[in-house]
Amino acid sequence: MNKILTPQQARDFADALYVARQTRTPVAAFTDSLPDLGVEDGYAVQQCLTQRLIDDGETICGYKIGLTSAPMQQLLGVDQPDFGPVFESMVYRDSAEIPVDRFIAPRIEAEIGVILRTDLSGPGCTPDQARQSTRGLVAALEIVDSRIRDWKIRLADTIADLASSGAIALSNLVVPVEGFDPRLIGMVFSKNGEVIATGVGAATLGDPFAAVAWLANNLAPRGIVLPAGSIIMTGALHAMVPIAPGDVFLAEFDRLGPISICMASE
Repeated sequence: MNKILTPQQARDFADALYVARQTRTPVAAFTDSLPDLGVEDGYAVQQCLTQRLIDDGETICGYKIGLTSAPMQQLLGVDQPDFGPVFESMVYRDSAEIPVDRFIAPRIEAEIGVILRTDLSGPGCTPDQARQSTRGLVAALEIVDSRIRDWKIRLADTIADLASSGAIALSNLVVPVEGFDPRLIGMVFSKNGEVIATGVGAATLGDPFAAVAWLANNLAPRGIVLPAGSIIMTGALHAMVPIAPGDVFLAEFDRLGPISICMASE
């Protein structure tokens, strides 16, 4: 797909998102003024923003895949996944207290995380190759956030905004993948002690490893190899849930165990 943005326009949009991240003040959707913005325009902006954050000292430790489940695609009116970098500063552990005021309009999702044992790259990467490259799976939560006002986004907007990333929390337990099918992993998601969603591994493109393979194949044309040790967030198992200060979230997974966080007011 051809890009319509010039390099300078891509940098300008990235600068607007950079300022929004710093000030916690959202900006209007880019597609409001340029409705024909496409996927490659979004990734051009994402690349500029990613580089600016790296220049600030951020380090990429993995990637998130977004919009892999039918509920999330329906919620945002899109028909394909996207991806964005995960920075080390975004990563929390189980039972963490995470300040709500770090975000603009946070939502939360329960996901299966993949930790790579070896490098992985496309093109032509298959789910089986992704599985063979995996050290293990972890129970995970992702806080998504939008620097676009009121979450009024189209696909190019969320791609530009680092796939609407915010933070992730990972279980300390890394479960080897031998002997079970991650498509069958069930999950129960609770907010403040009340079950509000359920999900299953097959919600992510039919197979979490299909999501990882999709990522490797879509990074390949950009010259990116997934290095050993990378954290891959494979996508939400349910529709995203709003967050408020004081909320406690718990996701309980078959085989992978639980993961919980508390949203702190400060």
